[in-house]
Amino acid sequence: MAVSGSKDFEPNVAEYVEEAFERCGLELRTGYDAQTARRSLNLLFADWANRGLNRWTIEQVTQTFAKDIAEYPVGAITLSVSDSDSFTIAETITGGTSAATASLITKPDSTSMTITVPSGTFTSGETITGSSSSATTTTTSTASLEDVQATIDILSGVVRRSSTDISIGRISRDNYLSIATKSTTGRPTQFYVDRLITPVVKVWPTPENSTDQFIYDRLVRIDDADTSVNTVQVPFRFYPCLTAGLAYYISLKRAPDRIQILKALYEEEFLRAAEEDRDKANIILVPTYSSLSATS
Repeated sequence: MAVSGSKDFEPNVAEYVEEAFERCGLELRTGYDAQTARRSLNLLFADWANRGLNRWTIEQVTQTFAKDIAEYPVGAITLSVSDSDSFTIAETITGGTSAATASLITKPDSTSMTITVPSGTFTSGETITGSSSSATTTTTSTASLEDVQATIDILSGVVRRSSTDISIGRISRDNYLSIATKSTTGRPTQFYVDRLITPVVKVWPTPENSTDQFIYDRLVRIDDADTSVNTVQVPFRFYPCLTAGLAYYISLKRAPDRIQILKALYEEEFLRAAEEDRDKANIILVPTYSSLSATS
């Protein structure tokens, strides 16, 4: 018999839920069954984030530094406005109604500007004013924090200057706190990730220009399973792990007699998937002869 010739098997949320219910010895019967399963599926994704997975959700971000600005959102916060050509990089903007403030971190275009995490909440339709340019404009929408809040962590980064990438080291909260003069300017050589609900990255020294770029790889959340017809943002090799994990989560609520066996299966599938989900590169070992004495 001929093979199918297709390689597009991709279950949607409903099919994962049905399989998980069957592994629990149950049938999917009601709308609430589907709702509680989708909730469990989204909690499973959070568990994967804590376990350090999701390599397929690594995104590379390029953030142009702004002179004298040391703190940046991990991702992009864009404020839509009617006109922003007259504003300048690094100046503070203030909302006339909300009194919210933020700093501009890239050169504004005609209808939008990227900003630091705002203090307060800008409202749609209010007038904002630049601190140094005195320019004014009207917001056309509120600034969304969704892209930044989807960040799990930064994996690594470099600073690009004149087309040359230079390594930048990550430091801990304590090490960043112990920096005596945080206002020192120069080419950033260190960064600290403050993993707040809206994560920010703090660099040191404070950037000395508005042309250097911080290029980093960030880990982001898997897309939510909002409806039963959604497909799931996981690669083919993780299908068994996802199914086993969802079955285990459902068993905690609906099939307590199967918890142990489903948990064991999930951990086995997870371990197998995690071991495969890694960088694969050649390792070259070069021996050193410094400890060998010369012979006559």
